[in-house]
Amino acid sequence: MAIREGDVIVATTPYVPGHRVVKVLGIALGITVRSRGLGGRFLAGLRALAGGEITEFTELAEQARRQAIERMVEHARSLGANAVISFRLDSNEISEYMDEIIAYGTAVVVEPEQGAGRVVVE
Repeated sequence: MAIREGDVIVATTPYVPGHRVVKVLGIALGITVRSRGLGGRFLAGLRALAGGEITEFTELAEQARRQAIERMVEHARSLGANAVISFRLDSNEISEYMDEIIAYGTAVVVEPEQGAGRVVVE
C-alpha cells in the first residue's frame, strides 16, 4: 500500500510500484509521546463499566499516529527523500499514563521506471 503525504510517497512495501529506488538516504523517524490525561482516564473508566469503544482514547490514538507519520515524513523530506519505503508504526507504554508512538521507514529517492505507466497513489 502506498499513500502520498504532500510530496512524499509512503509505502508499507519495500518498493513503490512503477518506481525504482535511485538513492537510499537512511532511516526516517517520527516520534510522539502522549499522556492519557486524568479526564480521559476518568471517562474511559466510566465507559469501561458499560462496555464498548472508548472514543476519547480512539481519537487520541489517531491524532498520535497522524503526528508521528507527519514527523517521519518531515524527517524524510529533510534528508532529501521523495519516498519512504517499508513504513511501520510501533507503540510503547512508557508509563501507566504515557505512550510513545513511532513511525519509521527507509527514506529514499525514487523515480518512475522507464516505460511504466502513471501509477496512482492515494
